[in-house]
Amino acid sequence: MLLKHRQLLGIRHLPRAECQVLSPLRVKLLYTSCMRALGIDCGTECTGYGVVELHTDGSLVCLAGGAIRLSLREPLPIRLATIFDRMVAIIEQHRPDNVAIEDVFYALNVKSALKLGQVRGVAMVVASRAGLEVAEYSPLTIKSAVVGYGKAEKQQVQHMVAQLLDLPAIPEPPDVADALAIAICHLHIAATRERQHATIR
Repeated sequence: MLLKHRQLLGIRHLPRAECQVLSPLRVKLLYTSCMRALGIDCGTECTGYGVVELHTDGSLVCLAGGAIRLSLREPLPIRLATIFDRMVAIIEQHRPDNVAIEDVFYALNVKSALKLGQVRGVAMVVASRAGLEVAEYSPLTIKSAVVGYGKAEKQQVQHMVAQLLDLPAIPEPPDVADALAIAICHLHIAATRERQHATIR
């Protein structure tokens, strides 16, 4: 099922062994190491995830993307357990270096914010148990990193995700594109910091 989903999204799967260093000079000018991030778009009905790898030549490759669909007819604890189990399996399979999630929208009502916070808590626990750091980014930061404009429309972000990852179409459902955008945002920021640290040294 996962392979079929990757084919529908046009996703390529590359093992870590294929993440090769090009040349010392070129790596210094671009990125100092290969990075793999898992972006999670938390939701109480549908939680999207996307695994993106940044190569030393600056290219981005989508390794996996999908959605954990949840039934509102099930009690919230059951839905949270489903997310927990799926996230554990995704991290074990794709071995990301970091996990990134989106900050809670301030415009949400209190009840929705609390439920979303519980989903985010599950994602954080899974990542922490796997020994991974969790980075949190605001919608403004994500849009700025992906599109270059913090007030970009959602559709603009989705189109840019497909373009940056060289996908044949925008990933569906939108939660998947959002998760991939979060992963791209993290890789962009992490790589920038790494370049800065390398320059200082």
